[in-house]
Amino acid sequence: MTGSEVPPAFRLAYVPGVTPTKWVRIWNERLPDIPLTLVAVPAADAFELLRGGGADAGFVRLPVDRTDLSAIPLYTETTVVVIPKDHAMAAVEEVPAEELADEIVLHPLDDTLGWERPPGQPAFERPATTADAVELVAAGIGLLVVPQSLARLHHRKDLTYRTLTGTPQSRVALSWPEDRTTDLVEDFIGIVRGRTVNSSRGRKPAPQSKAKAPAKRKPAPGKSGGKPVGKSPRGGAKSGGSKGSGNKGAKPGNKPRRRP
Repeated sequence: MTGSEVPPAFRLAYVPGVTPTKWVRIWNERLPDIPLTLVAVPAADAFELLRGGGADAGFVRLPVDRTDLSAIPLYTETTVVVIPKDHAMAAVEEVPAEELADEIVLHPLDDTLGWERPPGQPAFERPATTADAVELVAAGIGLLVVPQSLARLHHRKDLTYRTLTGTPQSRVALSWPEDRTTDLVEDFIGIVRGRTVNSSRGRKPAPQSKAKAPAKRKPAPGKSGGKPVGKSPRGGAKSGGSKGSGNKGAKPGNKPRRRP
């Protein structure tokens, strides 16, 4: 490798709440010679990071501008309401959005749900981040509606959350610049889609050469693989006499003498 060549690597961006551990593990098993670097990015900045070449691909939240970015939707998250543990809503498993009508519901600037109109009563001021909004919920200022993964990410012992029905849901996707669909991007797409290593688009491991078994020698013409033909067990020539003959020591061609 010359000094001007750069070894291959893959940079994967991910927004808060997404856990890419499973896919990273599979990448490291299949492509151990190509390092994968994780790049954490706020949801609002993820698309500009991809366009600017700061990552080869990334886990983002829909919608995605398909003008220059490709995207594969992966899954839809459950929407929850974050509440203090002693709140009355903690006694139920699901809460209809209408139940928030009289509650102050915090709407952070980095909200990912894309409300037309958030439920509940608006707070005096919008928190800058979801993390700030969680702190305000803990202080008793209001409630917070977020995807379940963000509620888990910002978990506190004095807070809990309940499933909220009748609200928008966040969808997570894998996205990358359309004009930079490289072989490594295709490899990662295959991993995310569950392709096996032997699939048509998957990167197959280099074939291992197998040692050839030595060729078997054929016996020379006229020779047998068993005992030598025409030889007795002791190595002498077989007698032409029949079995059971009393003249074992007689030589061929000599007649036995008669007794007088």
